[in-house]
Amino acid sequence: MRILAALAVACFLFAVQAVADPLSTEEALKDRILGDPNAPVTILEFASMTCPHCATFHADTLPELKEKYIDTGKVNLILRDFPFDRWALTASMMARCAPADRYHGAVDILFKYQDQWARASDPLTMLKRIGHQFGFLNPEDFDQCLRNEDLMNGIIQGRLDATREYDINSTPTFIIGDEVINGAQPFEAFDEVLAGLTD
Repeated sequence: MRILAALAVACFLFAVQAVADPLSTEEALKDRILGDPNAPVTILEFASMTCPHCATFHADTLPELKEKYIDTGKVNLILRDFPFDRWALTASMMARCAPADRYHGAVDILFKYQDQWARASDPLTMLKRIGHQFGFLNPEDFDQCLRNEDLMNGIIQGRLDATREYDINSTPTFIIGDEVINGAQPFEAFDEVLAGLTD
């Protein structure tokens, strides 16, 4: 199967250890900040793990944002889960059960292989396989993670809060100060907003 061969190569490159101790629900629900937590500008990204446009943003636009703004300490990015379906919620839970320092790697992998696991006849088995291959979760931790109703409810509550606070109704949506960017816009759309905030 194509995904297995790709995962085997990526597993070697990723070189992670097995998860030792599962995170508490409180820790799992904390914001995961990409970049310097003290950066003067924050991008809030609202995304669903099964959203193709979200995957496009992570593949095409985020690398340029990282190079110019995030890796230079000018901007950080916080991904907020906004699941639209059962499998998006499952994938969000899986990523949040990974150790904090592997969260962004987990998200990248889930988006990279989204078209394969999200469209599979058995997405759960595919997600388990991805988690196992990359050491995010051993099978026991994976099952425990998905049984965590407090984590599930916390993610769902986060979506409700986003709708109420920011009027989010589609993904991806990005909040940058008072600016809102909807959809998988090219780097130039972000650059236009960020240039004025980071000069």
